[in-house]
Amino acid sequence: MGIAPSELGRLRWRCRRGMKELDVLLERWLARHAPSADAGEIAAFERMLDLQDPELARYLLAGEPVADPEFARIVARLRA
Repeated sequence: MGIAPSELGRLRWRCRRGMKELDVLLERWLARHAPSADAGEIAAFERMLDLQDPELARYLLAGEPVADPEFARIVARLRA
């Protein structure tokens, strides 16, 4: 379980977005949850990082419901 330091650094870099609010939320999740996350959670987080900023902001900042159950789990932890 957990994540390799090199992988953590790569994901931290991918958390840098065009919106500071997204940067803060994503980097916070990474710091708090990635060390104990399972491979499925890390994969879902990585797929979520592939989303465009407006779509990600709708989920994380505007509270738009998330249809994908894996994303929904990550989003719930991000919003908490």
